[in-house]
Order: sequence, then C-alpha cells, then structure tokens
Amino acid sequence: MNKTAIEWCDMTWNPVTGCLHGCPYCYARKVANRFGMDFAPRLDEMDGCKYDSPEGIDTMLELNAPFYKEGKKQPYPMAFLPTFFRYKLEEPAKRKKPATIFVCSMADLFGEWVPDKWILEVFDACKAAPWHNYLFLTKNPQRYCELADAEKLPELDNFWYGSTITKAGECMFAGSIHWNTFLSIEPLLEPLDVGLGSFGGAKWIIVGAETGNRTGKVKPERAWIENIIEAARLTPAAIFLKDSLIPIVGEENMIRELPEALKIYDPEASRRNTTA
Repeated sequence: MNKTAIEWCDMTWNPVTGCLHGCPYCYARKVANRFGMDFAPRLDEMDGCKYDSPEGIDTMLELNAPFYKEGKKQPYPMAFLPTFFRYKLEEPAKRKKPATIFVCSMADLFGEWVPDKWILEVFDACKAAPWHNYLFLTKNPQRYCELADAEKLPELDNFWYGSTITKAGECMFAGSIHWNTFLSIEPLLEPLDVGLGSFGGAKWIIVGAETGNRTGKVKPERAWIENIIEAARLTPAAIFLKDSLIPIVGEENMIRELPEALKIYDPEASRRNTTA
C-alpha cells in the first residue's frame, strides 16, 4: 500500500495489477511496462502459479510472495498482464489509521478477464479492515451488475463503486440505492450530452483531463467541463475537479468536494473544498 498523488484518495493498494482494455491514454500500463520484466524464464523460481487464462491471454499469475531480482523487489514481474499478489491482501489490516483507499489503481479489478475468485478475495481483505473506505473503479461496470445479481457485491457503507466515463455512450453503475456509487469522468475526451438524470444516483462526480504528452492527447474545452458541472448541480452529488483541469478552468474555479461519508477519512481536508 502506498501514499499517492491522486487527489481524491489517501492511499493506493494493488493486490491485482494489469489490464487488457488497451486504452491509449493509460498511465498505469506505461508505468508497469517501464518497471516490468520478462517474467517467463523465471516462472519456476516463483512462489506462485499460473492461473487458467481466458482465451487470448498469454498467462495470468498468482503470487504468494514477492519476487526479487538482483536483490530488488519486482513490482510488476508480468509487466501489465493480469497478476494477483495474494501476499498483499493483509496490507489494509496492517494500516490502523483510517484512510480512503483506491483499490487496484494499476488494474481493472472488474475486467471481464478477472476471475471472480480474485475479486472476492480482495473484498474479504477489505471487510477485514472496516475502518477504511475503499474506492473501486472500472471501465466494465457490467461486472458490478453481474456480481450484484449473484449476491456477491457487498452492500457496505465504506465500499464505493466507481465507473470510468471518457465519452458519450459509455455505461455506468450509478442507479441503485443499495451501493455507494461514483463516476470518474477522466480523461474527458469529448463533450458529453448531460442533463437531469444523466448521472443516475451517483454520489460523487470526479472530472479530469488526460495527462502526459501522448501524441493525439485530447485537451477538453472549458465548455465541456462547465456543462458537466451544471448538470451535476441538479443532483445531490459532490463534484471534484482534478488538478489537471487548472490550466483550463483556473484555480479560482476549481471545485474539490467530497461526499459527506468520505470526509471523516480525509487527512488533507484543509486543502480541499468540502462544502458539498
């Protein structure tokens, strides 16, 4: 578990890493590939095993202990292929100070390739440390629905289920009163046609721009952002604009609200606008 520069949480925790969505703007893939290594020749030296992979995936790995190369722990031994670091499951319980934790910032825990087994073990680890808030985020919110239908999606006050939205027409999980839900509109790649009812029952709406210097990088227009804010103000949802929007809207127009339920876990509340 690590402290993070992500403005809307305190810590990141990555018991699972890797993703197969292939988004061109993905920062996590760049990081994992940069620090990853060629794993295959070392597989027989690992304390772990291959997981039966869905068709089209070279391999998926479960690790029971860290892997070291030349005395250094390798954080992404499979680069950005799906990997379950089972030995990290105890980390939330070891941290006694309450925190808002972004779960699997280096993965999509709810990608269609992820076994239910991995997801449920992560849920159990979260339940074992109920003094934290846990934020989950996916580009595949249909998986939330599938788990909910199977009665496997916890209905807990400190579990928050987020959907990533980057452009019009993408799905979200935000309509139920049984779960805390939020939207991460990041990176905003095009104007959204939003109005009353566009955000379902989401309690939090986060908006951000693409970072980095990728060829083809999209810089959102100020009008796109203002349109989202105007629509969001028709709902009870808190609004959080990420720092990537400062060059577009200006610091004086930044909104950094937290849902009421998350404020008590925010150690940096003094630097945020928490008037939602």
